[in-house]
Amino acid sequence: MPKELLSGNEAIARGAWEAGITFASAYPGTPSTEILENIIRYKDDIYSQWGANEKTALEEALGASFTGARAIVTMKHVGLNVAADPLFSASYIGATGALVIVSADDPGMHSSQNEQDNRHYAIAAKMPVLEPSDSQEAKDMVLEAVKISEAYDTPVMIRMTTRTSHSRSAVELGERQAPPVPEYKSDFAKRNLLPGNARRRHVAVEERLRKLALFSDAFPFNVLQKGKERVGVLASGVSYQYGREVFPDAWFLKLAMPYPFPVQLFQRFASLVDKIYVLEENDPIIETFARLNAPGKEIVGKDVFPLLGEMSQDAVRVSLGQKPADPGVEPGVPARPPSLCAGCPHTAFFYNLGILKVQSKGDIGCYTLGALRPLSAMDTCVDMGASITVQLGIEKALEKAGKATKQVAVIGDSTFFHSGITGLIDVIYNRGKSTVVILDNSITAMTGHQENPGSGRTLMGEEARKVDILKLVRDGLGIEHAYEIDGYDVKGIRELLKREMARPEPSVIVVRRPCVLLYRKARWSPAAVDKQKCTSCKTCLRLGCPAISTDSDGKSLINPSLCSGCGVCIQVCPYKAISYADETGLHISSMTLEQYAKGGGK
Repeated sequence: MPKELLSGNEAIARGAWEAGITFASAYPGTPSTEILENIIRYKDDIYSQWGANEKTALEEALGASFTGARAIVTMKHVGLNVAADPLFSASYIGATGALVIVSADDPGMHSSQNEQDNRHYAIAAKMPVLEPSDSQEAKDMVLEAVKISEAYDTPVMIRMTTRTSHSRSAVELGERQAPPVPEYKSDFAKRNLLPGNARRRHVAVEERLRKLALFSDAFPFNVLQKGKERVGVLASGVSYQYGREVFPDAWFLKLAMPYPFPVQLFQRFASLVDKIYVLEENDPIIETFARLNAPGKEIVGKDVFPLLGEMSQDAVRVSLGQKPADPGVEPGVPARPPSLCAGCPHTAFFYNLGILKVQSKGDIGCYTLGALRPLSAMDTCVDMGASITVQLGIEKALEKAGKATKQVAVIGDSTFFHSGITGLIDVIYNRGKSTVVILDNSITAMTGHQENPGSGRTLMGEEARKVDILKLVRDGLGIEHAYEIDGYDVKGIRELLKREMARPEPSVIVVRRPCVLLYRKARWSPAAVDKQKCTSCKTCLRLGCPAISTDSDGKSLINPSLCSGCGVCIQVCPYKAISYADETGLHISSMTLEQYAKGGGK
């Protein structure tokens, strides 16, 4: 069979196609996003869609499974928190057609607010979890998950981590299995979890778990590998690859199915060695099972190896008192803190918050970068949608203490669709007074420009009805004071903020301007600094724009290769020292995405 170099996420997508899956859903989130983006390569065979959030995505995949169709749903680890409600119900209900749940964990928090280990969810929900160690196994595990799901009437979780999702290795490609023909048949006793039905389903879940434990002992991807020394390494996921480098002569037990734990296979392995090292990312899950099932055996786990961050070859070596193979970054290399893009339509809003000395309650998205210097305009970030509800809680607590002060909650368009609408309903229902600002950049930008209900297109590339946020808020939710303004209008944003923050009732401001990276124009007319007029006041530097710096004389300097010509710096310069380098050129600030799409940007 042919081979191809694939990332773990690409391999998951390929595995979905080979396994005869016909329905795929997700909400984008690093490190899982590319799975659905690659599944659309197979759109002739697999229907795929972005859900408004992870809960809806899982419920839709579960519904597809009810028809006998094979379904997959993918999300990052914190997304499974949102989907936890249907997750536990899905375990009781089981799977008519296969139901595969991919959770991509983020050890080291490269793009996340925590580094939870979602194998805990599989254990709590009493469903099997598979953990690939490379791209080949990532593809293979989808096929195995489909088999297990249908054979044991259970959802199956595949736990990916950042490195298995994004690293590449050779994958042997296979042919597509013929998918089942879907047909919905009612099954009240199994799918309607009234207490009487649920009690019987719990009995079935416990019996299923006992059978799966026996299956795990014989699972061919749980591999016992002979070594030259009486030292053993118990490993799962990408940690297995690191262990092979550090312990070339050890016995290995690689667990691709860490739960249910293969007790008999492990005890056989333990009998062959005198000491066991346990390598796994995040929590000591297989280590805990190992200690329970080999009492008295010397086991080295999280007492030595790191509990925090990603596992790596050097992390293992350093934990054992050895020198790292990679000395790391050369000393003296300057740090490069993250920032909003040059021309980002959120910049002017956060700049104005700074001018008005307002600390906003923030949310998850590109705009979270508004918390960083020099903007420094966001002081909370909890989870998707929490900006509105956290602000409501703060407002009510202060109001009760006689310290009421109107504040600003900030949320993006995709996050508003995800979980902000319900929070805004709480504001209305509980007579909140704060101003909610929705930064609408027409796309889910943080994870790489995925479509959403406000973008006008589906994941499959089909035209879709746009949800008009302003109409939804004003006409649907009944907020009288709801307004829209251009994200590049510095003065307009400031005046609107001042007015609405003084209003003793709730209001919503939609700051709308498409993400600058959606304008596929190679050359816009950039801004330039007149050195004769520049006084080195550094007002423009407060924007945090990566295109703006200073020269050796302390004068402002704009890099034309980075500048998008948004015009925000032109508006904030108090000495009119900044202007367009070519006033007759094409200026992004004067063009909407709709105008560009019609040919204005060619």
